[in-house]
Amino acid sequence: MVTQEQRKRQLAREKFLRQQQRRTSARRKARMRNAVIASVLGVVVIGSLALYTTGVLKDDDKKADASPQTTPSAAPSAAKDPCEKPAAGSVKKQTWKKEPAVTIDASAKYTMTLATTCGDIDIALKAKAAPHTVNSFDFLAGKGFFDHTKCHRLTTNGIYVLQCGDPTGSGSGGPGYTIPDENLKDASLKANVYPAGTVAMANTGQPHTGGSQFFLVYQDSQLPPSYTPFGTMSADGMKVLKKIAAAGENTGGGDGAPNATVVIDKATVTKS
Repeated sequence: MVTQEQRKRQLAREKFLRQQQRRTSARRKARMRNAVIASVLGVVVIGSLALYTTGVLKDDDKKADASPQTTPSAAPSAAKDPCEKPAAGSVKKQTWKKEPAVTIDASAKYTMTLATTCGDIDIALKAKAAPHTVNSFDFLAGKGFFDHTKCHRLTTNGIYVLQCGDPTGSGSGGPGYTIPDENLKDASLKANVYPAGTVAMANTGQPHTGGSQFFLVYQDSQLPPSYTPFGTMSADGMKVLKKIAAAGENTGGGDGAPNATVVIDKATVTKS
C-alpha cells in the first residue's frame, strides 16, 4: 500500500518531469526560431564573388530552397498559385569586379518598380540615407540584372520576409561586388523591429557584405539593425506582397521557396 508521503513524492516527481518537458520543448522551439532568423538573410563572400546562402552553403548546392536548420512541422501547402506566368526572356548572368561609382543625385527622389508575375511592387528609395545602396540598384536595374529573376525564399515563422535579388534563384548568386552598410540607425527601426513595408539588404552578418540580394518585409519582424533599410513599399505593393505570403512556402515549416511563382519580369529605377 502506497503511503501518503510516498504519494506526495510521486506527484512531485511527475510535476518535475512535466516542467522539464515543457522547458525542453520551449528551448527546442526557440532554437528552431533562431535558426530560421539567422539563416534567412545570410551571405557568404568568397573572393570577389558574393555567394548568398539561406542555410548552409554546401546544402544549398544540393537543395537550394530548403534550410537544413528547419524541420518541417506540416506537409507543404497546396495553396493555389496567385501569380501569372513569367514574361518571355532569360536572366542575364553578369558580374562586376567592384562597386560602381556613385553617380545618383542623393538629394533627388528615386523609385524602384518591380514588375513581377504577381503584380507591381513600387518602392520609394532612400537615396540620401543609403546612397551606395540606391546607386547600386540604379546601376543593376539599368543593366537588366534583376530581370527574369525569381524571388527564391519566403519565411512565415519568426520573421516575415520575401527574399529576392539572386540571379541564380538558388540563394547563391550576386553581382560580384559588395557595398557598405548604410542607414542602420533609421528612425523606422525601433526596438530591433523592421516594420512591415521595409525593403532592406541581405548580408553575411559581417559588416559591409551586401550585394544584390534584398528582402521585403510583409509583417513586422524582429531583427538586429544590421541590414541596410533602403526603401519603403507603397500600399499597393504591400497588397501584392501579402498575396504572395498568403500562398505560403513549399516546406510547410515556415521557411522555403514561395508557392507563388514570384518572378521579377523587369526592375526599373526612376528619378523624379
